[in-house]
Amino acid sequence: MSTTTPEQFTFQAEIKQLLNILSHSLYQNREIALRELLSNASDALNKLRHVQLTDEQARGGADLEIVLEPDKEAKVLTIRDTGIGMTHDDLIQNLGTIARSGSKEFLNQLQGDSKNALELIGQFGVGFYSAFMLADKVEVVTRSYRENTGWRWESDGSGQFTIEAVEGEVPRGAQIRLHLKADQEEFLEPFRLKSIVRKYSTFIPHPIHLEGEQLNEQRPIWVEPKSQVTEEQYVEFFQWLKHGSTEKPLWHLHLSSDSPLQFHAILYCPPKNYELLGFGRVDHGLNLCAKRILVQDDNQDLLPDYLHFLYGVVDSADLPLNVSRETLQDHKLIPKLKKVLTKKTLDFLADLATEKPDDYRTFYSEFGPILRTGIAEDYDNRERIAKLMRFHSSHGDDRDAITTLDDYLQRAAEGQEQIYYLSGADLTSIAAHPLLEPFRKRNLEVLYLTDPVDEFALTRLDKYADKDLVSIDSSDVKFPASTDAAAMETRELPKNFQRVVELFRGSLDERVGDVRQSDRLTDSPCCLINPEGSLSSQLQKVLRQNQKDFQPPKRILEINPHAALIGRLCDLSANPENDDFIRQTARQLYATAELQDGLVSRPEETAKLMQSLLEDLAKSKSSIIV
Repeated sequence: MSTTTPEQFTFQAEIKQLLNILSHSLYQNREIALRELLSNASDALNKLRHVQLTDEQARGGADLEIVLEPDKEAKVLTIRDTGIGMTHDDLIQNLGTIARSGSKEFLNQLQGDSKNALELIGQFGVGFYSAFMLADKVEVVTRSYRENTGWRWESDGSGQFTIEAVEGEVPRGAQIRLHLKADQEEFLEPFRLKSIVRKYSTFIPHPIHLEGEQLNEQRPIWVEPKSQVTEEQYVEFFQWLKHGSTEKPLWHLHLSSDSPLQFHAILYCPPKNYELLGFGRVDHGLNLCAKRILVQDDNQDLLPDYLHFLYGVVDSADLPLNVSRETLQDHKLIPKLKKVLTKKTLDFLADLATEKPDDYRTFYSEFGPILRTGIAEDYDNRERIAKLMRFHSSHGDDRDAITTLDDYLQRAAEGQEQIYYLSGADLTSIAAHPLLEPFRKRNLEVLYLTDPVDEFALTRLDKYADKDLVSIDSSDVKFPASTDAAAMETRELPKNFQRVVELFRGSLDERVGDVRQSDRLTDSPCCLINPEGSLSSQLQKVLRQNQKDFQPPKRILEINPHAALIGRLCDLSANPENDDFIRQTARQLYATAELQDGLVSRPEETAKLMQSLLEDLAKSKSSIIV
């Protein structure tokens, strides 16, 4: 009960506008108000704990805690702390910060997106005024540890507030009494209060009690030294982040930094990539905290998109609490944190690949398809990502063996200017492709790409260690001079070979850019080559599937003059009566070459060609005149 006449203070005229901005621009929903008040209570407890280290008079008394007291009958929610408390002058200074510092100037800076606006938002007063999002009247009953007198601050947020002394004993600390609006009575329900505390304030370092139950028992292990955190605690925290999952992470990365940015973080990699199972993209983001208080539980701006599968928490003391999602995206600290976190994660993966290759391979088999997309979107780190990529290749007999680009270059031939690769549906079809013949003959390694994402990444990478990345179905392929001796074999062209070339060219005029002699093939009769500068066959296939109007370039059909089938056609070409058969064979060989590349443009025609060819072969030998 008061023993004195309340002192009355008037807010500046702009306070209503300021409260409107706080309610609609700086906070995502009304439950944030409770987060702010709990944060203020935690700050008050921290201040008292600091004072107690040097001031014996402040020691003793009630335990440091926060208590939530819902009163459904009175429709009042009280947030009580046993912290440092406030004097008469503290109430005017702390709860009048906005008015005293000039709310009009504050509004101008806030609306003008001044670089100082975020720092102003972080002041105590703004977080406190979020209480009017829930209440039509707010009381603060408080007593400072420095005196015996208690004080009551009261306002309806409309333009005035009062301060008066309180008769009788007032416990140390502060009690924020929210006289809730008619449509906000949900904040009197214990289950609602529990969910809010566990969502936003579970890591506050002081106990938060409701009806005798402590709501925040999860330790903020990210701010603790790594040496003091057990593996079991890391796993338990990961499971908490995944809302009670029983999975164990593949790995975790615990980071702490004081300069140039002050932050603590733990990042986790889940054990499975459910996107590979067709569950769709998983967009969960990281938990972003400021001094252990949750600011945003799904921040997707702290890591690049190619690391979006990671879970974790990032806590920075440099980040103000009282910001909206929209304002947070523009905060100058976010891109700096993103840059540091990305580099640290990529460095960790590089170390994991070196020190624990089996663990890294497990990770890469799950998340490699996502990770390597970073080459296209993160120019600054694409070399780092390229080093983390893994490939099957033509090197060795172990089909399951994988290699890195650096390992590939160590085995490269003298004078080799290009890194060769070939894409296909699977390893078996790639290994059987006729285009590999000249590379095997020259003992040149070729990377096998079974995922279009791999080729897309290498296409965007373009070069690695000053070596061009080239698909071997391209006209851009160059063989190193040091391997020419292995490929040298002087053989005369079969008689009538050029006539066969002309017959092929005439038969395929509308389908190919050219028909020419092949210097690549050793056994196969022909192959299709993409013209210089064009996309590979597999990327063309992807574009065909996704773009109905995509027009692939006309490819080049290369004929091996020393293949048995081509030699037989040369013999047959001596008699013009066999020209139609040779033209039909040309179309069938072209269709077969397309089939090998997975690019059958006219399947119905290919089937008819095969049927017609078999019918001709089933006829009398007189149909083919030698």
